[in-house]
Amino acid sequence: MPEKKDEQASGAWAEDGIVQRATRAIKREIPELIVLSDVCLCEYMSHGHCGVVKKSTSIATGHSDSGGATAVRSRVQQYEIENDVTLEILARTAVSQAKAGVDVIAPSDMMDGRVAAIRAALDRAGFENTPILSYAAKFASGFYGPFREAADSAPQFGDRRSYQMDGANLLEAMREIQSDIEEGADMVMVKPAMPYLDVIAAARERFDVPVAAYQVSGEYAMIQAAAQNGWLDRERVMMESLLSIRRAGAGTILTYFAKDAAKLIS
Repeated sequence: MPEKKDEQASGAWAEDGIVQRATRAIKREIPELIVLSDVCLCEYMSHGHCGVVKKSTSIATGHSDSGGATAVRSRVQQYEIENDVTLEILARTAVSQAKAGVDVIAPSDMMDGRVAAIRAALDRAGFENTPILSYAAKFASGFYGPFREAADSAPQFGDRRSYQMDGANLLEAMREIQSDIEEGADMVMVKPAMPYLDVIAAARERFDVPVAAYQVSGEYAMIQAAAQNGWLDRERVMMESLLSIRRAGAGTILTYFAKDAAKLIS
């Protein structure tokens, strides 16, 4: 967790930020280990959104139904994510992480144009060979709950549906993935994994880049809770869930089961 949060996500690109410090520590101890970093701002924003928020207030006026002169006024607070301003912070964060030793930059914010902005910033800073793993199809999902609670990153108002994807729209997912590849993404991610196996399969069939999938905290928590209640065999269902993601076409799986699965596989 960052030591403080603000409305500019300053902890995301700080030289002594949590990701930067962790990366340098890892590289000192195990220099050959490949480090991938999640580039997003929600964990660093005081309001919990993935971008800079512009606030505005509108005033609605009217008259009483009885025809009298009494005016009825109400103030409505409105919020808008400033996409292009956010791109500048994301690009600065990506460069900061690359300077700390990150090997693969993985933006997960879902702002429009962020892959192109990050690619350009990395190239200008001398990191032309640092690849980008784009969370290209990140859906507005209820499966992120346990992580948001742990990271204290749930939005303080509204939700993320204006920039994360509609779970009913497969065609939009394909357009998002194609756009990110055209902007310079070397790999793409689908998140969550199990509720979107068809998206993983469609991406694998259509695009000639590595496809990854993220088995998120809610997917993990469901299996853990059911196993703790004795409703299913934890190891068997864990491996079955991972197999389904692999069968759908994911060449890489991010999962909280990584250590336990690796022990069984080895």
